[in-house]
Amino acid sequence: MRTLFSVLWLLFGVVSFSQEKDSVAAVLPEIPGYVERDSLYREDQFYTSFTYNILTAMPKDVSQNKFSAGFTIGFLRDFPINEERTFSIAPGIGYALQNFNYNLIVNGEGVIPEYELISDSTYYEKNKLSLNYIDIPIEFRWRNSTVESHKFWRVYTGVKFSYLVHSRSKFVGDGGKTLIINNDDLNKFRYSVYLAAGYNTWNLYVQYGLNPIFKEGSVNGNSIDMSSVNVGLMFYIL
Repeated sequence: MRTLFSVLWLLFGVVSFSQEKDSVAAVLPEIPGYVERDSLYREDQFYTSFTYNILTAMPKDVSQNKFSAGFTIGFLRDFPINEERTFSIAPGIGYALQNFNYNLIVNGEGVIPEYELISDSTYYEKNKLSLNYIDIPIEFRWRNSTVESHKFWRVYTGVKFSYLVHSRSKFVGDGGKTLIINNDDLNKFRYSVYLAAGYNTWNLYVQYGLNPIFKEGSVNGNSIDMSSVNVGLMFYIL
């Protein structure tokens, strides 16, 4: 019996609330074109980018060839810091794959790797360095967005802390195939600054590495201190 009374009381409360809501709605006039504003809306929570990767500060006679592609994907938590929600801070986490095609061969077993340049007379199909990172970006954002429209201008800049989780150097050509996994000479931690700017779907993206890809290693007596610049497109998704 007590349970029955409880259910009846709950139903009565729901009906009363519904009637009260309808009464209030009936009193308030309808305003043409009015859209209720969500004061807690956030922007651009997910991201992905596609880039062309450019090596910088390369040792003498080291050069890139073919197309060196990059890809990132991740999630950012948007925290607006002003009432209009046009400025915000967005920390996040993501994954990055960075590929570099160049003429530097890595030999050895990964413990004491050796480096040499591919001679002009050597035939090869592939010589690529692939790097897999876990990214921790922190973005500082400006946009002129509103809750009514997802088409707006944006300028996002930030810093990115990256941890190398897997690497692979692969050579295929004269002499067969050479594969080096998780080269100890590579920097485990990398730091970058970046900028993404655009309108609606299309955003130009530039990322500049602040420290070298390699922490050790030399070729022909020159230290391998090269870093990278990534240029491409960034896409943000709610």
